[in-house]
Amino acid sequence: MSDEKAPSRLGHAAQLAGADGTVKKAVPQASGQLRDLTQMVYILQIISLVIGLTAVAGVIVNYLKRDEVRGTYLESHFNWQIRTFWWLLAGLVVGWLLTLVLVGFLILGLLYIWYIYRIVRGWLALSDRKGLDDALL
Repeated sequence: MSDEKAPSRLGHAAQLAGADGTVKKAVPQASGQLRDLTQMVYILQIISLVIGLTAVAGVIVNYLKRDEVRGTYLESHFNWQIRTFWWLLAGLVVGWLLTLVLVGFLILGLLYIWYIYRIVRGWLALSDRKGLDDALL
């Protein structure tokens, strides 16, 4: 008995033998439940513009469910959301430190715009059922 879980549940690509003996790679499908979960994280990110802790809850969800989306287009969304969180956190630290010399306020304002852009771009790609690239912008 194998310890591996079903590819459809975990989202890992599997190889299937066709009737003619050729090997075909099966592309895992993202379930509606995982798509809804991804959308929920975007919602948590939007709410974090007012209540910052919801972004932390979102990234925790991303890390807990990451294996289940592996191999699907949702994996790129999870990576996008995780990177958005960590770059936001780094930007907030730098911005707040630089408020002492006033340039930090400009950094925080630009960071706010960048964060909204990342959420909107990701959510639009999700609604089109498309993956995202690894770009910072």
